[in-house]
Amino acid sequence: MISGINLQNTIPSEVVSLIFDNGFTPARAWREYLQLTQEECARKLGISQAAYSQLETSNNPRKTTRNKLATALGINPEQLDC
Repeated sequence: MISGINLQNTIPSEVVSLIFDNGFTPARAWREYLQLTQEECARKLGISQAAYSQLETSNNPRKTTRNKLATALGINPEQLDC
C-alpha cells in the first residue's frame, strides 16, 4: 500500500486504454494486458475456448462468473469493474 492506495485494486493505464480506446470489455483488456490467449484462460476456467470467447464479450457477467474469471486472471474481481 502506498499513501493509502491499495495497489492490488488498481487498474493499469494500459488496461484502461484497451477498454476506452479499443472498445474491449474489461475481461478482454485484462487478458491481452496479461498476454494470455483465450485458450489459456479457458483452460484455467475448465471451459472451452468458444465458451470463454462468449464470456469475454459479455459486458455484465454474473458475479460468480466474474469471480472465477478474476481468479483465473490473477486479479481481484473489482478490477473487472471498469
